[in-house]
Amino acid sequence: MQRHRLCTALLCAIALSACSTARENAAAEQDAAAAGAIAYPVAPPAPPAPASDAATLDSVAVAAPAMAKQANFAMRMMAPPAEPFAGGYRQDENTEKYEHREDNPVHRASEQPLSTFSIDVDTGSYANVRRMLRQGVRPPADSVRAEEFINYFSYGHPAPQSREAPFRVSTELAPAPWNAKRQLLMVGIKGYDVPKATLPPSNLVFLIDTSGSMDEPNKLPLLKQAFAQLVPQLRAQDRVSIVVYAGSAGLVLPPTPGDRHGEILAALEQLQAGGSTNGGEGIQLAYAMAKQGFAKGGVNRVILATDGDFNVGISDRKALETLVGDQRKSGVALSTLGFGDGNYNDAMAERLADVGDGNHAYIDTLQEARKVLVDEMQSTLLTIARDVKIQIEFNPAQVAEYRLIGYENRALKDEDFANDKVDAGDIGAGHEVTALYEIALAGSGGERLPPLRYAGKRATPPEAGTADEIAHLRLRYKLPDAAASKLIETPVLRSQLKAGPGESLRFAAAVAAFADALRGGTQMQGWDWDDILAAARNAQGADRWGLRAEFLQLVAAARQQLGADSTRSTAIAD
Repeated sequence: MQRHRLCTALLCAIALSACSTARENAAAEQDAAAAGAIAYPVAPPAPPAPASDAATLDSVAVAAPAMAKQANFAMRMMAPPAEPFAGGYRQDENTEKYEHREDNPVHRASEQPLSTFSIDVDTGSYANVRRMLRQGVRPPADSVRAEEFINYFSYGHPAPQSREAPFRVSTELAPAPWNAKRQLLMVGIKGYDVPKATLPPSNLVFLIDTSGSMDEPNKLPLLKQAFAQLVPQLRAQDRVSIVVYAGSAGLVLPPTPGDRHGEILAALEQLQAGGSTNGGEGIQLAYAMAKQGFAKGGVNRVILATDGDFNVGISDRKALETLVGDQRKSGVALSTLGFGDGNYNDAMAERLADVGDGNHAYIDTLQEARKVLVDEMQSTLLTIARDVKIQIEFNPAQVAEYRLIGYENRALKDEDFANDKVDAGDIGAGHEVTALYEIALAGSGGERLPPLRYAGKRATPPEAGTADEIAHLRLRYKLPDAAASKLIETPVLRSQLKAGPGESLRFAAAVAAFADALRGGTQMQGWDWDDILAAARNAQGADRWGLRAEFLQLVAAARQQLGADSTRSTAIAD
């Protein structure tokens, strides 16, 4: 009975206290209102709105960026703190996405003499892997694309002597540094360059991801600084629009003359991150702005800057590819710039650029932003040749085996080489493209495939004038406004075989071996990390921008991080 009375007394006391507090709060609110001040409620916050209502609030607050920033800060303050672990706070689960691919296999020239692929000028894989190595993270094998490592660097391929052809093709043949019984064939393409001052008018749409996932220092803040480096390069004849997307898309800057630098920079600076990611709606609005400011005979391009984490709206990759592919036919290209880590969708960013007749780069530093958007502005923006395809026919009488290094996701059917309706990669002004083949000449002892028991001898007498040919290189391309392709052909002669590779081929071989080592080290048998490092150091050359010196640092970092100091690269396989 006494216990019951005590409980009753406690409940009454709590009720009286609550009533008293409510009266005090009401009085305080009345006093504040009388003084002309804002009365902040002391009641707990209202429960979250239903999903249907919340979606309407998930838009970009362009007119009031400060309010959006305060809201983002409040949401972070309300979130529970991360659980500590030994050494610091635990990071969120890594959800980065990379397209799986297997290394190109070794082919017998007698069985498959043709090798057909689309060119690739992307460099995003190299910069992204560089970011990981600097963070002390082992790169996933699928994040490493050998062709993007190789094409990150310039090799001094000869340029065309005139603009009658948009580029020039060159080849070099020399022993492979990791196996003297095999040869490396380097195919180089160099496009003609255009001075920045003579670029045609550019109609650019900056399509910027401002969703909540971009609220990290190496995402939206770096993105704004990156685009700010491009702005001073723009001229009065250029047009710039800015479209942002989070839960819904918004227009921050309509088509604006490029020489209004202050206006463009102010629009960039006000951007804030928050909300989910409706990339599909943003792309649709960006293309609408590109059509509104369309520059006939000029550069028309959407530059999508994102971590690729599309999660509402049209988030299916195939649907987005269809959307971008349809818009490509209108003369507006789409390039992608990747940012950030943890949720970076490399597979999405790379593929959209491919389908959109654009290029893909990854921005991990301001230096990389300057390289892509300022130093290489012409090649990034101005396309000089479209749908560039390479087909090499190897002579079985001279070549036993071959393997293309990289370009796995650029492979084409042999019959698609001459099919002008099949899309392929584009080349920008001044661009270089490099491809490497590892080949084993007939009877060299460098063959990897076992001899066939029942194959017999299929060699046929060579045609007149072809006995010295190792291979025949064909290249097709379209001029920017042309519907029909043009053909370039050149033979690769055995007499071109050098006693040793030149500086450019030595460095390209070191880069290819580095990519292979990061993918597990199964192809460059006989080479270890020390060999890669020594080969790159001996081929460093003039290195005007310090990129090759930086490569040496990355190789040393990878060797240390993978625990492969002075061990065979085959030992680093997963």
